[in-house]
Amino acid sequence: MAAQGRGSAARGNAAAVVAMVLLCVLLHGELAESAVYTVGDRGGWSFNSGSWPRGKRFRAGDVLVFKYSPKAHNVVPVSAAGYSSCSAPRGARALTSGNDRVTLKRGVNYFICSFPGHCQAGMKVAVTAA
Repeated sequence: MAAQGRGSAARGNAAAVVAMVLLCVLLHGELAESAVYTVGDRGGWSFNSGSWPRGKRFRAGDVLVFKYSPKAHNVVPVSAAGYSSCSAPRGARALTSGNDRVTLKRGVNYFICSFPGHCQAGMKVAVTAA
């Protein structure tokens, strides 16, 4: 009887190990599916970036990389109202590194350049993530 008990415990431990391995594989696969996109492709974050998302399929968790000259531009995540009016809310955090990475949330993600006149001249983008 004692031998049978140890065998049952070993089978239980093996099942737990297999379950953990499968869980890790599934989680890794989910993370591996995230894509990285450079906004504006080779041209980077610039004027008339609004059409850049066309034809692309974004998912929550994908990463947008905004490449630009930090002396000339910035990136500000905004609401739909801020996007339409080209205005960042008071206290909005501007991204200013010139190589900013933003992880997309499910739904529409809005970004503008808050340098005077830039958003009005087309330096804004709305990206919808499923």
